[in-house]
Amino acid sequence: MTSDPFISVVIPVFNEAEILKESLSEIMHHAKGATLRYEIVLVDDGSTDNTWEILRGLSDEAEEIKAIKLSRNFGKESAIAAGMEFASGDAVIIMDADLQHPPELLPDMVHLWKDKGYDIVEAIKTDRGNEPFSSKLGARLFYCLMSRLTDLQLDGSSDFKLLDRKVVDAQNRFPERSRFFRGIVSWLGFTKTQIPFTVGERAAGKSRWSVIKLVRLALQASTAFSSLPLHFITMTGMLTFALSLTLGVHTLYMKFSGFAVSGFTTVILLLLFIGSAIMLSLGIIGIYISRIFDEVKGRPRFIVEKEINFEKKRDEHR
Repeated sequence: MTSDPFISVVIPVFNEAEILKESLSEIMHHAKGATLRYEIVLVDDGSTDNTWEILRGLSDEAEEIKAIKLSRNFGKESAIAAGMEFASGDAVIIMDADLQHPPELLPDMVHLWKDKGYDIVEAIKTDRGNEPFSSKLGARLFYCLMSRLTDLQLDGSSDFKLLDRKVVDAQNRFPERSRFFRGIVSWLGFTKTQIPFTVGERAAGKSRWSVIKLVRLALQASTAFSSLPLHFITMTGMLTFALSLTLGVHTLYMKFSGFAVSGFTTVILLLLFIGSAIMLSLGIIGIYISRIFDEVKGRPRFIVEKEINFEKKRDEHR
């Protein structure tokens, strides 16, 4: 590695046409303050607006800007994976395009990696900014759930990270198709440090993370790193058995005492409880089976339709 390292900044984008020029100008300004040798790798995750046309124009103006276009919308996790596979840098920084990840932290992140020797520099949210209360509550519940289900401490974590080349190479070797980037980075180990930041204002537009997408991400993340939900089924079964045993003893006592149990309320409630427990258990098992099904098919995590400015190989930057 030379005294001035080569840095890759990976940015997944989806329908970001109205903010790309402004945000890229800001990101490139701070990237130059971190190192003179860098590339910006933008991953168009199947945008339906003119994001790709803007990327082509920007890449003609600056050779540091490189872009790949996925054949459809594969999701942010797949877009990050694609960017990391195409990135050539001695270190790779992953960040969003909407400036909520402050670009002014880039020099500090590179300094901690280059001069202090950390393999991973994580940007941690200390203030979620002007996010709606429902989003803040949902995030807190999600991180609380993850900490209970797994050994991973992800409170305040974000996708805004710097990874050393060896960390990137290690992650690129992961075979699974369904990924949770933050969890994988935490699981990998290596020497790491944290740098706090306040979530900035979006350059334009609104967040595209709907409640359904957030719930899907929570299910994906929790089942990717823990089998504890499956053990909930066993615990539910034990609870149901204990309640059934208690009710059975009570019913026999009433029968031999000469008292009849009036009405069908007890029977109906018991059937509803057992039925709900069975359906919940089947649902949890179904989630894990669907993950197995996706992995067994072995389909690629993403498909690249087009790419720009990737003629140079990684070794040419060394």
